[in-house]
Amino acid sequence: MQNVAAFINILLPFQHPRRPILGQGAGAPPSPPIPAPAGGSRYGAPPPGGGPPLRPVPEAQLVSLVPYIRRLVVTGFDNGPVLHGFFGDDWAAGVGIVLEQERRNYLFAMKSDSWLRVKETYDMPDGQFVPFLKPLQNVTEKEIQAAEAHWSEALAMQDWMLGPRAPPGVTGRGIKREEDDDD
Repeated sequence: MQNVAAFINILLPFQHPRRPILGQGAGAPPSPPIPAPAGGSRYGAPPPGGGPPLRPVPEAQLVSLVPYIRRLVVTGFDNGPVLHGFFGDDWAAGVGIVLEQERRNYLFAMKSDSWLRVKETYDMPDGQFVPFLKPLQNVTEKEIQAAEAHWSEALAMQDWMLGPRAPPGVTGRGIKREEDDDD
């Protein structure tokens, strides 16, 4: 997956210079020990029922998967084998909903603006620019219908700003109200 990530110009979590995420596998340095407070255990009494004392767990660093899914979608790499490589065997259950939403977002973006502006919205800081955009791959009729329905909902949300649906106090936008006909 490092080759795919390099090709689509996105840094993997362990490549981030500010906060690299190191694993516990072979070749990774072990987590530093957490010192116990003076006069006792880090966690107080042993666990109920005896047994070995509790061991500290290093603080986890959270990584958002959305930038990776977005980059895979816009470069046309959002297919089963690549998604399996990035997210594992249960990728459909784990990131399937996010993938569906990002594919719809990409359809909206391409429909609503120029390709250059769309590319700018998918570029990331630290020089992680999208190297190329591809049309959405393997689009299904169901996906298109869902996108059209959501697009219509988005346009309807804008309609409340016009005419009799405008919020109170919003006038003077060049909209003639029916009560203005009495003059």
